[in-house]
Amino acid sequence: MDDGKINNQWSQGRADPGPPVREKNRRWYFLKGIAIAVLAVPFFWGIWELFGQSAPSSAGRSDSMGMKNKTNPLKAGDPGLSPSGSIKMEMATFAGGCFWCTEADFEKRPGVLKVVSGYAGGHKENPTYEEVSSGRTGHVEAIQVYYDSAKITYGELLDFFWKHIDPTDGMGQFVDRGGQYRSVIFYHNEEQKRLAEKSKEELDQSGKFSKPIATEILPLTRFYAGEEYHQDYYQKNPLRYQSYRFGSGRDSFLDKTWGKEKEVSKPAGETAYQKPDDPTLRKKLTPLQYEVTQKEGTEPAFHNEYWNNHREGIYVDIVSGEPLFSSRDKFESGTGWPSFTTPLEPGNIVEKEDRSWFMRRIEVRSKYGDSHLGHVFPDGPPPTGLRYCLNSASLRFIPKEDLVKEGYGKYLELFDGRK
Repeated sequence: MDDGKINNQWSQGRADPGPPVREKNRRWYFLKGIAIAVLAVPFFWGIWELFGQSAPSSAGRSDSMGMKNKTNPLKAGDPGLSPSGSIKMEMATFAGGCFWCTEADFEKRPGVLKVVSGYAGGHKENPTYEEVSSGRTGHVEAIQVYYDSAKITYGELLDFFWKHIDPTDGMGQFVDRGGQYRSVIFYHNEEQKRLAEKSKEELDQSGKFSKPIATEILPLTRFYAGEEYHQDYYQKNPLRYQSYRFGSGRDSFLDKTWGKEKEVSKPAGETAYQKPDDPTLRKKLTPLQYEVTQKEGTEPAFHNEYWNNHREGIYVDIVSGEPLFSSRDKFESGTGWPSFTTPLEPGNIVEKEDRSWFMRRIEVRSKYGDSHLGHVFPDGPPPTGLRYCLNSASLRFIPKEDLVKEGYGKYLELFDGRK
């Protein structure tokens, strides 16, 4: 805009504020435009993330990809399965609504080796997701849980199951309606049947619920593994999974019903990770560490302790000491914060939807310390495609040479090749 045009505008009944003021106004509008653009980019990115991908179905989920079913869900060499087969592996099968959610819950349970999403209880062979979703095959969305009975019992799995569903709803679970989403315990033998019936009776008589327990107890006839894209969906598509789960009402119901009873203590013999009270935290942590872990703050990029750390070792929660990530999974993201492709202990990680700052992100917190760690994004390298972008202020690094001394000796084999 030249001075002639400016003078012409101000000659139409408005006083010319003068060149210095006009120049100041220009700079102000220019900076204002830049600020709006900066805020608009993440806002519209969040809108695209929410609506630009496959739109959710009436049940909050949409999947039309056709992929082959898993035929060998647990095989030699899988994590948790020793080559000698010395682990006392057993199976349990549960239906608790959306199998994305029940799989995610059970996979974080200590003692569980593997969880497979699939279909059970119907009359059609090799059903597809679309067929089961229609409600015409008689199947329910179910999970098959492979567990080490030396570390967790079937009774403990039952207790965990009850605390992660609505057992009074016989017509579905939460936002998912229809018989294909009802809750069922499928027993594999008479002992499982006995334990399931006993557990159901105890829950019914506990007075926890005002309505009768509607969960069915049925013999398992056949379990069909679901399509591959459904397996570990919460890890492959964290943003869409968290969006669905948050909107389903599942967690709000479970938190209201069970509160801290829903939490699972670590097995005997393992360190009990706890969060100190607030006065202790204020003494223990630096102001920055407290701001980040307790107030969801963010430290400066490239000016933090671990963004460029290349030493071998593990990263634990600065508050509780629970192990979180390993240097083996750390990579250079170029963001200026320590970044990882996967957690060392997935059971110690809690993911929550975060809609602050006009964005839609997945916040990452520690389970026992409840520390804000950072966020996870779906733009990482293989094999997970995830980027756990964390604050150094939330972490404490334990170098491999100090693992035994610090009480984390079991992780030493990650770095020295010992079996």
